[in-house]
Amino acid sequence: MNYWKRVRNQLIFIGLAVPLGIAAGSIAALFGRVLLYIGNIRDEYVYFLLPFLGAIGVLILWSYQKFGGRSSKGMTLLFEAGHGSKEAIPLRLVPFVIMGTWLTHLFGGSAGREGVAVQIGGTLGHSLGRRLSIENGEKILLITGMAAGFSGLFRTPLAATFFALEVLTVGVLEYKALLPALTAAFTASYISGVLGLEKFSHTLAKGFPFSPSLLFKLLLLGVLFGIIGWLFSYLLHRIKRFFSEKGKNPLLRILIAGTAIGLLSLLCFQGRYSGLGTNLISMSLNEGVYSWDFALKFLFTILTLSVGFQGGEVTPLFSIGATLGAFLASLLGLPVAFTAALGYAAVFGSASNTLFAPILIGMEVFGPELLPYFIAVCGLSYACNGNLSIYPLQKKKIKKEKSEAI
Repeated sequence: MNYWKRVRNQLIFIGLAVPLGIAAGSIAALFGRVLLYIGNIRDEYVYFLLPFLGAIGVLILWSYQKFGGRSSKGMTLLFEAGHGSKEAIPLRLVPFVIMGTWLTHLFGGSAGREGVAVQIGGTLGHSLGRRLSIENGEKILLITGMAAGFSGLFRTPLAATFFALEVLTVGVLEYKALLPALTAAFTASYISGVLGLEKFSHTLAKGFPFSPSLLFKLLLLGVLFGIIGWLFSYLLHRIKRFFSEKGKNPLLRILIAGTAIGLLSLLCFQGRYSGLGTNLISMSLNEGVYSWDFALKFLFTILTLSVGFQGGEVTPLFSIGATLGAFLASLLGLPVAFTAALGYAAVFGSASNTLFAPILIGMEVFGPELLPYFIAVCGLSYACNGNLSIYPLQKKKIKKEKSEAI
């Protein structure tokens, strides 16, 4: 491909990134604002809603079986498309994943939202790319849409861009999609902000003078956060496989398991571990968590996603990391908010097997002053995750420590 043709194609992709960002940002704003409203309703009527989590799970799963088609594969479809599959990602995925996630959250499931937004943006981008007769158009606009969806919901355009660039294949950054992804991410973030979706941010005090003691503590945090991210990925795959092999009737499986999850959530502090986990993040940054919060949020998220409910993993990973960091702060003699912020970013990076996205999200959420600390801790947690990811179809172009086959 000659130089001017590449320039022309880049200009086309950048031009298409603007309407793609507008569309993804608008849908993300609607999805995110309704999700927050649903969370408030659940918290107000927790005793009336959580016991019916299993029943609503049956409705979600039956709807997918009856009408969802291939959309039930969710995030897997985006990875298949990113790795060269010629099959279209069905547009019906968008309403199905939105409604399924809303219902999961309303009735007390522990799940996220970022994965949903990435699916929304990626589906729109891939559909647009299939209409172009440009080399690599489908993949570039898929990545562009993924960045737009992430950024539209979380309003962190730099982290969103690099997440989309690096998540499909470890060790490879899809530089051809960099400018379109940046354009779509900033557009989506702006649009969702205009539509009233607020960005979560928390300003922390500046870092500490360097000392051997601080360096040792940062290294220890990086290893621990990396292990927790690895364990989350490992158990998520294992328990999903267990339920699929042992529960031959998926509807009965989700009814029984969902009811048990809902009732256990009620018993554990009236739904404290339901939903996104943003309540735990806020409490972590203000020294209001229990030492066991990270473990119970970890458990409820694994169970919710393993039995077939809808939602992402990312925001619960933020809360798991933040609560773990807050717990470790007292043991290591570090400020709670500082250590919670490091855990917020690093556990997400370890579990998703991404490097640049967690560093950038730490900077965009907590401020650039702590960037060196995010680089150190997120880099080490990434190196200690056994090259395992919550995304089973993520390709590995670099070799880290070999992980046990799942």
